[in-house]
Amino acid sequence: MKIAIIGTRGIPNKYGGFEQFAEFIAPALVQRGHEVFVYNSSLHPFQESTYKGVQLIRKADPENKVGTFGQFIYDLNCILDSRKREFDIILQLGYTSSSVWSFLFPKKAVIITNMDGLEWKRSKYPRPVQQFLKRAEKWAALGSDKLIADSKGIQSYLLEKYQKPSAFIAYGASLFTNPNSAQLAPFGLTPYNYNLLIARMEPENNIETILQGHHQAETRHQLILIGNHSNKFGTYLKNKYETEHIRFIGPVYDLQVLNDLRHFSHLYFHGHSVGGTNPSLLEAMASQSLIVANDNIFNKTVLEQDAFYFSSPADIAMLLDQKINKSDFGSFLQRNNEKIVNDYSWEYITNTLEKYLTDALSEQGK
Repeated sequence: MKIAIIGTRGIPNKYGGFEQFAEFIAPALVQRGHEVFVYNSSLHPFQESTYKGVQLIRKADPENKVGTFGQFIYDLNCILDSRKREFDIILQLGYTSSSVWSFLFPKKAVIITNMDGLEWKRSKYPRPVQQFLKRAEKWAALGSDKLIADSKGIQSYLLEKYQKPSAFIAYGASLFTNPNSAQLAPFGLTPYNYNLLIARMEPENNIETILQGHHQAETRHQLILIGNHSNKFGTYLKNKYETEHIRFIGPVYDLQVLNDLRHFSHLYFHGHSVGGTNPSLLEAMASQSLIVANDNIFNKTVLEQDAFYFSSPADIAMLLDQKINKSDFGSFLQRNNEKIVNDYSWEYITNTLEKYLTDALSEQGK
């Protein structure tokens, strides 16, 4: 198959979940004999024409000059380019700034869209943008030949909302089996003596709820926050909540270092409430983190009974004051590892996706 992956800023991953998905999936499909292209933003720092056998197509992205609207222009440039290349499959990751151009996709290609989460619920967007995103979701859902949902919650939503079935294909992760506590030294940390949160600084990630819970707890716990806090909300959080016990580290991109930080944390907080199966949650599971997650269908579908859940600062404060020992919850860690191996390994995800793409191409008779 000749496959294009569109809708990301490109690989290797320097941004987020869809880029991470593309970084793992595209080379894996190449190894199985497929011809795979990934569209890369002209702003991406990686300048080579190939990455692990994947052919990269750089297209103009003016986001640095015109702001968010530049994403729409970049997606338009990618879609227009795709019309020249005779792809069998175009795998579209997300729809936020691309579905408005859906009518321009080449007619001969099978268009498969990974629908992501409920983007219009993100509180960072003003109401007019949320209304646009609702329409964009509809355009993507109805304008694609096939749909992918990265969580069972999203899969159910798409069927109920649009009467359209989708394939459940989540993100992947690899078990972390070589922890190295020396990686903690640059951060001034020691094993199991800190709590950890890794997230974008956005309201729907419940970061302030987690911070308030740490403040309300009678026992002081060290909380390390990893993520770019230079945006307005991140700056607000840092100015209001940073203390000697609550530290804003900033972004960390080295996966080995991130996995060590996860592995040696006491409690790992996952506050994401919008979207499907979150890559950082899978990586926390694969790193043997003891997870405290926001109580919502997306997180509970993945973690099931093998985590603690919170809905309020009081929930977190109560949990912190219980003086939990991570070593007492080995069964949580073991079962989460088994989920990674059986349901979320990259090999399993690649197998599932490859079969879905092959079947879709056959069904469409293209």
